[in-house]
Order: sequence, then C-alpha cells, then structure tokens
Amino acid sequence: MSSDLPPTRWEGPSDIGRGYGRHFAELIAGGADVEGEARLADALAPRGARILDAGSGMGRIGAALRRVGHQAVGVDLDEALIEQSRATYPDLPVARARLEALDAAFFAAQGMPTEYDLVVCVGNVMVLLAEGSERAVLRAFGDLLAPGGRILVGFSLTGAPPRSRVYPAEEFAADVTAAGLAVESRYATFDLRPFDPDADFAVWVLAAEVSDH
Repeated sequence: MSSDLPPTRWEGPSDIGRGYGRHFAELIAGGADVEGEARLADALAPRGARILDAGSGMGRIGAALRRVGHQAVGVDLDEALIEQSRATYPDLPVARARLEALDAAFFAAQGMPTEYDLVVCVGNVMVLLAEGSERAVLRAFGDLLAPGGRILVGFSLTGAPPRSRVYPAEEFAADVTAAGLAVESRYATFDLRPFDPDADFAVWVLAAEVSDH
C-alpha cells in the first residue's frame, strides 16, 4: 500500500471495521435482507457481467452477485474485513487496495478482470474516503469501465457513519462531471424511490461521459 496517500476516514484511533463486520454478520444470521444493493446491481448489469465491488467490506454484495452468475470481485482496504470476507464467502475473490490507486495493472496482477461492466461502490464508501480523494476515486472507476459500463454509488448525505464526511448531492454531481463521468439517473434508495435533495441518502447510476464528436 502506497505510503504517500493520506489516511482514509475509515482509518483512525478506533477500529470501526470490527463493529461493521459484526453488525452485518448478526443481521445475516438473523435472516435480515442485506442484499438490496445487489439486486439493483444485478438489474443494471448484463448476465454474467464483470462486476467490481469497490469497498467490498465483509463481501455480502459481491457474494450475492456471484450467486446469480456474475463475475464479481471485491477490493477493500481493511485487512480484518478482507479476512472476514474470505472466511464467510470463500468463493468471492478479494484484494486489498486503495480505491484511488486502482488500475488495470493492479487487477492483472491479481488475476482479476481489467475492465468492468459495472462498478459498485455502496455501503457509504464514498463518505469515508481520504479527504480530497473523491474525484481521483471516480476517475479510477471510470477508467476501469468496459464500453457501456456503469457505476452504482450510494451513500449518506448527512455524514451518518462514524468519522464520515457530509457530502451534499450537488457537490458529488460536480465531482462526477470533473471526473469525466455523467449522471445517468439518481434515486433516494436502492429500491428506486424518487431522488429527494432533502433526504438523508442518495443512490446514483453513473456512466462515462459521451463525447459529441
């Protein structure tokens, strides 16, 4: 891992990853529905798609996508969550990486696809990135897209998770444009409730910006 990158908001004096992993493990054990994001991702992708779960955590989304036939892989920064993911979902390939450092060479070295039909970045990953890295992360996602590929993003607009930033919808839209991407659609929830700028959560579908030439 590159030492010249600033720490992410996920990293800090207290380990929020263990609590996150325990929380979802308990939800799954109790039979809770934790795959709403995966159902939307499945609908956005062609059959057997190459899907990157960026910030894959304990692996619940990538594993759900593999179960329905997609070539899903995950990347995450948190070693403890990667360990939990591999133990819980051994069929899901996971690698450790900073999202702004992702490129085709990294995935080739991991034996993973070097371009993707869909990049999924949910679970409030965008509001826990390193300060000022949002555009670099979005550019990295865009550079990994196969022709016609899309990006699914969802995060809290109010800074709900511990140590996360407040990321207003209009600021995110400006970062999307600056990263050479376009907003294809946006919603309030993963079950596609209409977007509400006053809501506390937003879901976006992004695509590569189409040139007029």
